[in-house]
Amino acid sequence: MTTTDAPTSPESTPPPAPSPRSPVRVRGELDPQLSRWLWLLKWLLAVPHWVVLAFLWVAFAVVSLVALVAIVITGRYPRALFDFAVGVLRWAWRVAFYTNAAFGTDRYPPFSLQRDDSYPADLDIDHPERLSRGLVLVKWWLLAIPQYVVVGLLIASPWWVWQGQDYRWSVGAGGLVGLLALVGIVVHAVRGAYPQTVFDLVIGFDRWVLRVAAYAALMTDRYPPFVLDTGPREPGETAAEPDATRAAAPPDTAGRGWTAGPVVALALGTVLCLGAVPPLVGGLTGLGADASARDDAGFLTTPPSLMTSTGYAVRAPGLLLEGAPGETFSPSAGLGEVRIRVASLDPARPVFVGVAPRAAADRYLAGVATGTMAGDDGGRTRPVIVEQPGGPPAVAPGDAGIWVAAAAGPGTQAVTWRSAPGDWSVVVLQPDGGPGVHVGADAGATVPALRTLSVLLLAVAAVLVALGVTAVTLAVSTAHRRRTPEPT
Repeated sequence: MTTTDAPTSPESTPPPAPSPRSPVRVRGELDPQLSRWLWLLKWLLAVPHWVVLAFLWVAFAVVSLVALVAIVITGRYPRALFDFAVGVLRWAWRVAFYTNAAFGTDRYPPFSLQRDDSYPADLDIDHPERLSRGLVLVKWWLLAIPQYVVVGLLIASPWWVWQGQDYRWSVGAGGLVGLLALVGIVVHAVRGAYPQTVFDLVIGFDRWVLRVAAYAALMTDRYPPFVLDTGPREPGETAAEPDATRAAAPPDTAGRGWTAGPVVALALGTVLCLGAVPPLVGGLTGLGADASARDDAGFLTTPPSLMTSTGYAVRAPGLLLEGAPGETFSPSAGLGEVRIRVASLDPARPVFVGVAPRAAADRYLAGVATGTMAGDDGGRTRPVIVEQPGGPPAVAPGDAGIWVAAAAGPGTQAVTWRSAPGDWSVVVLQPDGGPGVHVGADAGATVPALRTLSVLLLAVAAVLVALGVTAVTLAVSTAHRRRTPEPT
Protein backbone atom coordinates (compact mmCIF):
# COMPACT_ATOMS: atom_id res chain seq x y z
CA MET A 1 0.00 0.00 0.00
CA THR A 2 1.38 3.31 -1.06
CA THR A 3 0.87 6.56 0.69
CA THR A 4 0.79 9.99 -0.82
CA ASP A 5 1.61 13.20 0.92
CA ALA A 6 -1.29 15.49 1.50
CA PRO A 7 -1.16 18.62 -0.64
CA THR A 8 0.21 21.61 1.17
CA SER A 9 -2.36 24.35 1.56
CA PRO A 10 -1.42 27.94 0.97
CA GLU A 11 -2.16 28.63 4.63
CA SER A 12 0.48 26.13 5.74
CA THR A 13 3.27 27.57 3.55
CA PRO A 14 5.73 29.35 5.82
CA PRO A 15 6.22 33.03 4.94
CA PRO A 16 9.56 34.03 3.50
CA ALA A 17 12.11 35.13 6.03
CA PRO A 18 12.19 38.90 6.32
CA SER A 19 15.32 40.63 5.15
CA PRO A 20 17.50 41.87 7.98
CA ARG A 21 16.72 45.39 9.01
CA SER A 22 19.15 47.93 7.60
CA PRO A 23 21.08 49.91 10.23
CA VAL A 24 20.58 52.98 8.01
CA ARG A 25 16.95 53.96 7.57
CA VAL A 26 16.00 56.74 5.19
CA ARG A 27 12.53 58.22 4.90
CA GLY A 28 11.30 60.75 2.34
CA GLU A 29 7.58 61.29 1.77
CA LEU A 30 6.23 63.40 -1.08
CA ASP A 31 4.32 66.50 -0.01
CA PRO A 32 0.82 66.30 -1.54
CA GLN A 33 0.47 70.09 -1.46
CA LEU A 34 3.70 70.77 -3.34
CA SER A 35 3.89 74.22 -4.94
CA ARG A 36 4.42 74.38 -8.66
CA TRP A 37 6.94 77.23 -8.64
CA LEU A 38 8.54 77.50 -5.18
CA TRP A 39 11.31 75.13 -6.26
CA LEU A 40 12.74 77.95 -8.40
CA LEU A 41 13.60 79.86 -5.21
CA LYS A 42 14.63 77.02 -2.93
CA TRP A 43 18.31 77.37 -3.84
CA LEU A 44 18.11 80.88 -2.34
CA LEU A 45 15.95 79.97 0.64
CA ALA A 46 18.35 77.17 1.61
CA VAL A 47 21.43 79.44 1.78
CA PRO A 48 21.26 79.77 5.61
CA HIS A 49 21.26 75.97 5.89
CA TRP A 50 24.23 75.64 3.56
CA VAL A 51 26.19 78.18 5.59
CA VAL A 52 25.53 76.26 8.81
CA LEU A 53 26.24 72.92 7.13
CA ALA A 54 29.61 74.20 5.90
CA PHE A 55 30.73 74.47 9.53
CA LEU A 56 28.97 71.25 10.55
CA TRP A 57 30.71 69.26 7.81
CA VAL A 58 34.08 70.48 9.03
CA ALA A 59 33.15 69.32 12.54
CA PHE A 60 31.82 66.06 11.04
CA ALA A 61 35.20 65.35 9.41
CA VAL A 62 37.06 65.97 12.67
CA VAL A 63 34.58 63.84 14.64
CA SER A 64 35.01 61.01 12.14
CA LEU A 65 38.80 61.18 12.55
CA VAL A 66 38.48 61.06 16.34
CA ALA A 67 36.01 58.18 16.02
CA LEU A 68 38.47 56.26 13.82
CA VAL A 69 41.11 56.47 16.55
CA ALA A 70 38.55 55.49 19.21
CA ILE A 71 37.38 52.48 17.19
CA VAL A 72 40.94 51.27 16.61
CA ILE A 73 41.65 51.49 20.35
CA THR A 74 38.31 50.45 21.90
CA GLY A 75 36.24 48.92 19.10
CA ARG A 76 33.43 51.39 19.81
CA TYR A 77 32.16 54.60 18.25
CA PRO A 78 31.64 57.04 21.18
CA ARG A 79 27.89 57.51 21.50
CA ALA A 80 27.93 61.30 21.91
CA LEU A 81 30.05 61.69 18.77
CA PHE A 82 27.90 59.14 16.95
CA ASP A 83 24.74 61.09 17.73
CA PHE A 84 26.34 64.26 16.40
CA ALA A 85 27.44 62.55 13.15
CA VAL A 86 23.95 61.11 12.64
CA GLY A 87 22.49 64.55 13.28
CA VAL A 88 24.68 66.16 10.62
CA LEU A 89 23.71 63.53 8.04
CA ARG A 90 20.07 63.96 9.05
CA TRP A 91 20.26 67.75 8.67
CA ALA A 92 21.96 67.46 5.29
CA TRP A 93 19.37 64.93 4.09
CA ARG A 94 16.47 67.22 5.04
CA VAL A 95 18.00 70.14 3.18
CA ALA A 96 18.77 67.93 0.17
CA PHE A 97 15.20 66.56 0.19
CA TYR A 98 13.87 70.13 0.30
CA THR A 99 16.12 71.19 -2.59
CA ASN A 100 17.66 69.51 -5.62
CA ALA A 101 17.98 65.92 -4.28
CA ALA A 102 14.19 65.44 -4.46
CA PHE A 103 12.22 68.73 -4.33
CA GLY A 104 9.92 66.60 -2.21
CA THR A 105 8.45 69.16 0.19
CA ASP A 106 7.83 72.87 0.65
CA ARG A 107 8.16 72.66 4.44
CA TYR A 108 11.30 74.52 5.46
CA PRO A 109 13.85 72.17 7.08
CA PRO A 110 14.33 72.64 10.83
CA PHE A 111 17.66 73.91 12.15
CA SER A 112 18.13 70.82 14.25
CA LEU A 113 20.20 67.64 14.52
CA GLN A 114 17.42 65.76 16.30
CA ARG A 115 14.91 63.36 14.82
CA ASP A 116 11.58 64.85 13.78
CA ASP A 117 8.87 62.34 12.91
CA SER A 118 6.57 65.12 11.70
CA TYR A 119 8.94 66.27 8.95
CA PRO A 120 8.54 64.50 5.57
CA ALA A 121 12.22 63.49 5.46
CA ASP A 122 14.23 61.82 8.20
CA LEU A 123 17.24 59.61 8.76
CA ASP A 124 18.13 57.20 11.54
CA ILE A 125 21.16 54.98 12.07
CA ASP A 126 21.50 52.28 14.71
CA HIS A 127 24.41 52.79 17.07
CA PRO A 128 26.62 49.67 16.79
CA GLU A 129 27.66 48.00 20.01
CA ARG A 130 30.96 46.90 18.50
CA LEU A 131 32.88 47.77 15.33
CA SER A 132 35.76 45.89 13.72
CA ARG A 133 39.10 47.47 14.59
CA GLY A 134 40.78 46.19 11.45
CA LEU A 135 37.91 46.89 9.05
CA VAL A 136 37.77 50.54 10.07
CA LEU A 137 41.21 51.08 8.55
CA VAL A 138 40.25 49.97 5.03
CA LYS A 139 36.51 50.16 4.55
CA TRP A 140 36.22 53.93 4.05
CA TRP A 141 38.80 54.10 1.24
CA LEU A 142 39.46 50.61 -0.19
CA LEU A 143 36.32 48.54 0.29
CA ALA A 144 34.05 51.45 -0.56
CA ILE A 145 35.65 52.14 -3.97
CA PRO A 146 32.92 50.29 -5.95
CA GLN A 147 30.29 52.22 -4.02
CA TYR A 148 32.08 55.50 -4.69
CA VAL A 149 31.87 54.81 -8.42
CA VAL A 150 28.11 54.33 -8.19
CA VAL A 151 27.62 57.34 -5.92
CA GLY A 152 29.73 59.46 -8.26
CA LEU A 153 27.36 58.68 -11.12
CA LEU A 154 24.37 59.47 -8.92
CA ILE A 155 25.43 62.84 -7.54
CA ALA A 156 28.16 64.17 -9.89
CA SER A 157 28.14 65.08 -13.57
CA PRO A 158 31.14 65.08 -15.93
CA TRP A 159 31.68 68.20 -17.99
CA TRP A 160 34.04 69.14 -20.80
CA VAL A 161 35.26 72.67 -20.20
CA TRP A 162 37.21 74.79 -22.68
CA GLN A 163 40.39 76.00 -20.97
CA GLY A 164 43.07 77.81 -22.90
CA GLN A 165 43.70 75.84 -26.07
CA ASP A 166 42.00 72.58 -25.18
CA TYR A 167 39.02 70.95 -23.49
CA ARG A 168 39.51 69.79 -19.90
CA TRP A 169 37.42 67.16 -18.14
CA SER A 170 35.75 68.48 -15.01
CA VAL A 171 33.18 67.27 -12.47
CA GLY A 172 30.18 69.26 -11.29
CA ALA A 173 27.20 68.82 -9.04
CA GLY A 174 23.98 67.23 -10.24
CA GLY A 175 24.31 63.70 -11.49
CA LEU A 176 21.46 61.31 -12.14
CA VAL A 177 19.68 62.17 -8.89
CA GLY A 178 19.61 65.89 -9.64
CA LEU A 179 18.50 65.26 -13.22
CA LEU A 180 15.61 62.99 -12.21
CA ALA A 181 14.52 65.38 -9.44
CA LEU A 182 14.56 68.24 -11.94
CA VAL A 183 12.49 66.22 -14.41
CA GLY A 184 9.98 65.36 -11.68
CA ILE A 185 9.54 68.93 -10.45
CA VAL A 186 9.27 70.33 -13.98
CA VAL A 187 6.54 67.78 -14.77
CA HIS A 188 4.84 68.82 -11.53
CA ALA A 189 5.05 72.48 -12.57
CA VAL A 190 3.44 71.69 -15.93
CA ARG A 191 0.89 69.05 -14.97
CA GLY A 192 0.36 69.74 -11.27
CA ALA A 193 1.46 66.23 -10.24
CA TYR A 194 4.93 64.93 -9.37
CA PRO A 195 5.29 61.48 -11.07
CA GLN A 196 5.26 58.97 -8.22
CA THR A 197 7.47 56.49 -10.06
CA VAL A 198 10.11 59.17 -10.63
CA PHE A 199 9.90 60.25 -6.99
CA ASP A 200 10.24 56.68 -5.73
CA LEU A 201 13.29 56.17 -7.95
CA VAL A 202 14.88 59.43 -6.72
CA ILE A 203 14.39 58.43 -3.08
CA GLY A 204 15.87 55.02 -3.85
CA PHE A 205 19.00 56.63 -5.25
CA ASP A 206 19.16 59.04 -2.29
CA ARG A 207 18.86 56.08 0.09
CA TRP A 208 21.77 54.38 -1.68
CA VAL A 209 23.95 57.50 -1.31
CA LEU A 210 23.13 57.86 2.40
CA ARG A 211 23.88 54.21 3.12
CA VAL A 212 27.29 54.61 1.50
CA ALA A 213 27.87 57.83 3.45
CA ALA A 214 27.14 56.09 6.74
CA TYR A 215 29.45 53.19 5.84
CA ALA A 216 32.27 55.49 4.72
CA ALA A 217 31.84 57.58 7.88
CA LEU A 218 32.60 54.46 9.98
CA MET A 219 29.07 54.36 11.46
CA THR A 220 28.37 50.76 10.51
CA ASP A 221 30.24 47.65 9.44
CA ARG A 222 27.42 46.35 7.26
CA TYR A 223 28.40 46.84 3.63
CA PRO A 224 25.80 48.82 1.62
CA PRO A 225 23.89 46.37 -0.56
CA PHE A 226 23.94 46.72 -4.31
CA VAL A 227 20.16 46.83 -4.22
CA LEU A 228 17.96 49.76 -5.20
CA ASP A 229 15.25 50.07 -2.54
CA THR A 230 12.83 52.59 -4.00
CA GLY A 231 9.91 54.30 -2.33
CA PRO A 232 9.49 56.79 0.49
CA ARG A 233 10.17 54.25 3.27
CA GLU A 234 12.41 51.30 3.91
CA PRO A 235 11.39 47.94 2.38
CA GLY A 236 8.56 46.29 4.32
CA GLU A 237 7.89 49.42 6.36
CA THR A 238 4.49 51.07 6.21
CA ALA A 239 3.50 54.50 7.34
CA ALA A 240 2.00 53.25 10.58
CA GLU A 241 4.77 50.87 11.61
CA PRO A 242 7.39 53.36 12.81
CA ASP A 243 4.96 55.12 15.16
CA ALA A 244 3.77 51.85 16.68
CA THR A 245 7.30 50.56 17.05
CA ARG A 246 8.48 53.71 18.70
CA ALA A 247 5.53 53.79 21.05
CA ALA A 248 6.38 50.32 22.31
CA ALA A 249 10.12 50.98 22.50
CA PRO A 250 11.79 52.92 25.29
CA PRO A 251 12.23 56.61 24.64
CA ASP A 252 14.97 57.34 22.17
CA THR A 253 17.55 59.73 23.51
CA ALA A 254 19.73 59.83 20.40
CA GLY A 255 20.55 63.37 19.51
CA ARG A 256 18.71 64.85 22.49
CA GLY A 257 21.88 66.35 23.92
CA TRP A 258 22.95 68.09 20.71
CA THR A 259 21.06 71.32 21.13
CA ALA A 260 22.22 74.67 19.77
CA GLY A 261 24.79 75.28 22.50
CA PRO A 262 26.83 72.06 22.15
CA VAL A 263 26.58 72.17 18.35
CA VAL A 264 27.92 75.72 18.18
CA ALA A 265 30.68 74.87 20.68
CA LEU A 266 31.73 71.80 18.69
CA ALA A 267 31.74 73.67 15.37
CA LEU A 268 33.67 76.58 16.90
CA GLY A 269 36.19 74.25 18.54
CA THR A 270 36.72 72.41 15.27
CA VAL A 271 37.27 75.64 13.35
CA LEU A 272 39.77 76.81 16.00
CA CYS A 273 41.71 73.54 15.80
CA LEU A 274 41.82 73.69 12.00
CA GLY A 275 42.81 77.35 12.19
CA ALA A 276 45.86 76.27 14.17
CA VAL A 277 47.19 74.22 11.25
CA PRO A 278 48.62 77.10 9.13
CA PRO A 279 50.53 78.79 11.99
CA LEU A 280 51.70 75.38 13.21
CA VAL A 281 53.05 74.42 9.79
CA GLY A 282 54.52 77.88 9.29
CA GLY A 283 56.21 77.88 12.69
CA LEU A 284 57.71 74.42 12.28
CA THR A 285 58.85 75.20 8.74
CA GLY A 286 60.43 78.47 9.87
CA LEU A 287 62.29 76.84 12.73
CA GLY A 288 63.51 74.07 10.46
CA ALA A 289 64.73 76.55 7.84
CA ASP A 290 66.40 78.71 10.48
CA ALA A 291 68.25 75.71 11.90
CA SER A 292 69.27 73.83 8.77
CA ALA A 293 68.67 75.78 5.55
CA ARG A 294 71.15 78.65 6.05
CA ASP A 295 74.46 78.62 4.21
CA ASP A 296 77.84 79.40 5.79
CA ALA A 297 77.21 83.15 5.51
CA GLY A 298 73.81 82.88 7.22
CA PHE A 299 71.66 83.44 4.10
CA LEU A 300 68.47 81.59 3.21
CA THR A 301 68.88 81.13 -0.54
CA THR A 302 66.52 80.29 -3.38
CA PRO A 303 67.36 77.53 -5.87
CA PRO A 304 69.38 78.81 -8.85
CA SER A 305 67.51 79.93 -11.97
CA LEU A 306 68.68 80.25 -15.58
CA MET A 307 68.11 83.71 -17.05
CA THR A 308 68.68 84.11 -20.78
CA SER A 309 67.75 86.89 -23.18
CA THR A 310 68.80 87.93 -26.67
CA GLY A 311 68.41 91.57 -25.63
CA TYR A 312 70.77 93.78 -23.70
CA ALA A 313 69.40 93.27 -20.16
CA VAL A 314 67.36 91.00 -17.93
CA ARG A 315 65.41 92.40 -15.01
CA ALA A 316 63.64 90.65 -12.13
CA PRO A 317 60.15 91.61 -10.95
CA GLY A 318 60.06 94.63 -8.67
CA LEU A 319 60.67 94.16 -4.95
CA LEU A 320 58.25 96.38 -3.01
CA LEU A 321 59.23 96.99 0.62
CA GLU A 322 56.76 99.22 2.42
CA GLY A 323 57.09 100.74 5.89
CA ALA A 324 59.31 103.28 7.55
CA PRO A 325 62.92 102.56 8.57
CA GLY A 326 63.23 101.29 12.13
CA GLU A 327 59.88 99.47 12.23
CA THR A 328 60.41 96.17 14.05
CA PHE A 329 58.36 94.01 11.68
CA SER A 330 58.54 96.00 8.44
CA PRO A 331 59.37 93.97 5.31
CA SER A 332 62.82 95.56 5.04
CA ALA A 333 63.70 94.77 8.65
CA GLY A 334 62.37 91.24 8.22
CA LEU A 335 64.58 90.52 5.20
CA GLY A 336 67.75 91.92 6.71
CA GLU A 337 70.64 91.73 4.24
CA VAL A 338 69.79 90.66 0.69
CA ARG A 339 72.30 88.92 -1.55
CA ILE A 340 72.04 88.52 -5.33
CA ARG A 341 74.51 86.13 -6.97
CA VAL A 342 74.93 85.95 -10.75
CA ALA A 343 77.27 83.66 -12.71
CA SER A 344 77.80 83.95 -16.46
CA LEU A 345 77.20 80.73 -18.39
CA ASP A 346 80.07 81.75 -20.69
CA PRO A 347 83.27 81.87 -18.56
CA ALA A 348 84.86 84.29 -21.04
CA ARG A 349 82.03 86.81 -20.80
CA PRO A 350 81.84 89.11 -17.75
CA VAL A 351 78.58 90.08 -16.11
CA PHE A 352 77.13 93.13 -14.37
CA VAL A 353 74.40 92.98 -11.68
CA GLY A 354 72.91 95.96 -9.91
CA VAL A 355 70.06 96.97 -7.58
CA ALA A 356 68.33 100.28 -8.29
CA PRO A 357 65.07 102.07 -7.46
CA ARG A 358 62.47 100.84 -9.89
CA ALA A 359 61.72 104.29 -11.30
CA ALA A 360 65.41 104.86 -12.03
CA ALA A 361 65.74 101.41 -13.62
CA ASP A 362 62.67 102.11 -15.78
CA ARG A 363 64.25 105.36 -17.06
CA TYR A 364 67.59 103.67 -17.77
CA LEU A 365 65.97 100.75 -19.64
CA ALA A 366 63.46 102.85 -21.58
CA GLY A 367 63.77 101.82 -25.23
CA VAL A 368 66.29 99.09 -24.40
CA ALA A 369 65.73 95.51 -25.58
CA THR A 370 65.07 93.87 -22.22
CA GLY A 371 63.87 90.50 -20.96
CA THR A 372 61.65 90.64 -17.88
CA MET A 373 61.10 87.65 -15.61
CA ALA A 374 57.34 86.97 -15.60
CA GLY A 375 57.03 83.64 -13.80
CA ASP A 376 58.67 80.34 -12.88
CA ASP A 377 57.19 78.25 -15.71
CA GLY A 378 55.51 75.76 -13.39
CA GLY A 379 58.34 75.50 -10.87
CA ARG A 380 61.14 74.79 -13.37
CA THR A 381 64.63 76.26 -12.99
CA ARG A 382 64.22 78.33 -16.17
CA PRO A 383 61.77 81.19 -15.54
CA VAL A 384 59.57 82.71 -18.22
CA ILE A 385 61.26 85.72 -19.84
CA VAL A 386 59.09 88.27 -21.65
CA GLU A 387 61.13 90.03 -24.33
CA GLN A 388 60.68 93.76 -24.95
CA PRO A 389 62.05 95.00 -28.29
CA GLY A 390 64.45 97.94 -28.44
CA GLY A 391 68.06 98.93 -28.85
CA PRO A 392 71.18 99.13 -26.68
CA PRO A 393 71.42 101.25 -23.53
CA ALA A 394 72.55 104.84 -23.94
CA VAL A 395 75.47 104.39 -21.52
CA ALA A 396 77.26 101.41 -20.01
CA PRO A 397 75.62 100.21 -16.79
CA GLY A 398 78.65 101.20 -14.70
CA ASP A 399 78.21 104.82 -15.82
CA ALA A 400 74.44 105.02 -15.19
CA GLY A 401 74.79 106.28 -11.59
CA ILE A 402 71.51 104.71 -10.43
CA TRP A 403 72.70 101.68 -8.50
CA VAL A 404 72.53 101.39 -4.70
CA ALA A 405 74.60 98.22 -4.97
CA ALA A 406 76.40 96.73 -7.97
CA ALA A 407 79.13 94.29 -8.99
CA ALA A 408 80.82 93.51 -12.30
CA GLY A 409 83.43 91.12 -13.60
CA PRO A 410 84.00 87.54 -14.82
CA GLY A 411 82.82 84.44 -12.99
CA THR A 412 80.31 84.72 -10.13
CA GLN A 413 79.37 88.23 -9.00
CA ALA A 414 77.54 88.84 -5.73
CA VAL A 415 75.74 91.95 -4.53
CA THR A 416 75.00 92.27 -0.82
CA TRP A 417 72.53 95.01 0.01
CA ARG A 418 70.93 96.12 3.26
CA SER A 419 67.22 96.10 2.39
CA ALA A 420 65.38 99.41 2.81
CA PRO A 421 61.80 100.55 2.23
CA GLY A 422 61.00 101.34 -1.39
CA ASP A 423 60.33 99.78 -4.78
CA TRP A 424 63.43 98.11 -6.17
CA SER A 425 64.59 96.33 -9.32
CA VAL A 426 67.46 93.90 -9.97
CA VAL A 427 69.03 94.25 -13.44
CA VAL A 428 71.63 92.00 -15.14
CA LEU A 429 73.63 93.19 -18.17
CA GLN A 430 77.07 92.92 -19.75
CA PRO A 431 79.50 95.46 -18.32
CA ASP A 432 79.94 97.06 -21.77
CA GLY A 433 76.19 97.07 -22.48
CA GLY A 434 76.53 94.49 -25.26
CA PRO A 435 73.71 92.15 -26.42
CA GLY A 436 72.96 88.72 -25.00
CA VAL A 437 72.54 87.80 -21.36
CA HIS A 438 73.04 84.16 -20.31
CA VAL A 439 73.46 83.70 -16.57
CA GLY A 440 72.50 81.58 -13.60
CA ALA A 441 71.24 83.50 -10.56
CA ASP A 442 69.97 83.01 -7.04
CA ALA A 443 68.75 85.31 -4.27
CA GLY A 444 69.10 85.07 -0.53
CA ALA A 445 68.33 86.99 2.65
CA THR A 446 69.38 86.72 6.26
CA VAL A 447 65.79 87.11 7.59
CA PRO A 448 66.91 87.85 11.17
CA ALA A 449 63.35 87.78 12.53
CA LEU A 450 62.62 84.27 11.25
CA ARG A 451 63.15 82.48 14.57
CA THR A 452 61.08 85.04 16.52
CA LEU A 453 58.30 84.92 13.97
CA SER A 454 58.29 81.10 14.00
CA VAL A 455 58.01 81.00 17.79
CA LEU A 456 55.13 83.50 17.68
CA LEU A 457 53.34 81.35 15.09
CA LEU A 458 53.76 78.25 17.27
CA ALA A 459 52.41 80.19 20.26
CA VAL A 460 49.35 81.25 18.25
CA ALA A 461 48.83 77.64 17.16
CA ALA A 462 49.06 76.43 20.77
CA VAL A 463 46.47 78.97 21.93
CA LEU A 464 44.09 78.03 19.11
CA VAL A 465 44.46 74.32 19.85
CA ALA A 466 43.89 74.87 23.57
CA LEU A 467 40.74 76.91 22.94
CA GLY A 468 39.49 74.45 20.31
CA VAL A 469 40.05 71.35 22.45
CA THR A 470 38.35 73.06 25.39
CA ALA A 471 35.32 73.95 23.28
CA VAL A 472 35.07 70.45 21.80
CA THR A 473 35.42 68.80 25.22
CA LEU A 474 32.72 70.99 26.73
CA ALA A 475 30.42 70.33 23.77
CA VAL A 476 30.79 66.56 23.92
CA SER A 477 30.49 66.38 27.71
CA THR A 478 27.42 68.64 27.72
CA ALA A 479 25.73 66.64 24.96
CA HIS A 480 26.47 63.35 26.75
CA ARG A 481 25.16 64.69 30.07
CA ARG A 482 21.94 65.94 28.50
CA ARG A 483 21.45 62.71 26.60
CA THR A 484 21.80 60.48 29.68
CA PRO A 485 20.34 62.37 32.65
CA GLU A 486 21.00 60.98 36.07
CA PRO A 487 18.15 58.79 37.40
CA THR A 488 15.98 60.35 40.06
